[in-house]
Amino acid sequence: MTVETTLRTNGEWVRQFAFDGNPNTFFASTENAGAGDHFTLVFDRAVAVTAVEVRTGTPNESQGLTSGHLEVSADGTAFEPLAAFAAGAARGDAGGRSVRAVRVRPGAQPHPLLVREVAIRSDPPLAAFRYPVEFAVDAADAPHLAPWAERVARTCERAYPMICDELAADGFRPPSRVPFVVRRDAPALVGASGNRVIASAGYFEANPHDVGAVIHAVSFVVQAYKGHGSPAWLVHGIADYVRFFKFEPGALGPPDPDTARYDGDPHETAAFLAHLVAAHDPALVRRLNAALREGRYTDDIWPALTGRSLPELGDEWRRTLRR
Repeated sequence: MTVETTLRTNGEWVRQFAFDGNPNTFFASTENAGAGDHFTLVFDRAVAVTAVEVRTGTPNESQGLTSGHLEVSADGTAFEPLAAFAAGAARGDAGGRSVRAVRVRPGAQPHPLLVREVAIRSDPPLAAFRYPVEFAVDAADAPHLAPWAERVARTCERAYPMICDELAADGFRPPSRVPFVVRRDAPALVGASGNRVIASAGYFEANPHDVGAVIHAVSFVVQAYKGHGSPAWLVHGIADYVRFFKFEPGALGPPDPDTARYDGDPHETAAFLAHLVAAHDPALVRRLNAALREGRYTDDIWPALTGRSLPELGDEWRRTLRR
């Protein structure tokens, strides 16, 4: 699903917190809710909904809704009331009807809107956000690219669970708010600085369909390598592996066996890693990522993970390119 609202997000309290199964997190708006505002969950397709319950306010139950309505829609466009809010909550029996969207209409409020948790009983069940995130668009430097940036932001939010799974490690939580900035003076076509993704307005004016390049930069955000000992060829290769073998599989042609290097172009490193995942260890990229993030990567990790040295693995991979 996607989450849409007319209200601006307050800092780290992102929209997806309202459907993450955690009662201690919540969406919070920056401004007070007005009569025309809404907070809407839109499903990829309609599901048969038995019941909907929405709890609002903070975990200590302050600033909950005492008025307003919970609504549902069969097509995501036309909404009808399901229940009224009282004492911070609303619960409605949907009777198994086909529902494409659930909406909170808070009405005018003397405080921001805080949506703590939406619970939906449906067939099939709706998956909660495992890695809640919001890509916050800033296209002030190129306002005409704002609609494009919003579409790409939603694509990144959909791809985020896959990226986080591929780059998972014990004890690591990826950021829940990622500023997505479109700039005229961007230092690269698209890159990452801390938790921010920075895209070149000029490049994406000419190449609006190159969403994979943004996914590459989002991978940098999740990689979150802090030290200076991480080899650049592997850092970029892992990001390209996520892009070309998970986000857009089949978009990358095979490397030239006469010139391919495991530590060459990031496309080549990505193909090298894909071979190792298939031939040696399905969790290899995750293991490498964890070592890089924790600052314990050395070339000795390759025989520990595969039984072969890095040059030996490179030779093995190039032989497969000639078949």
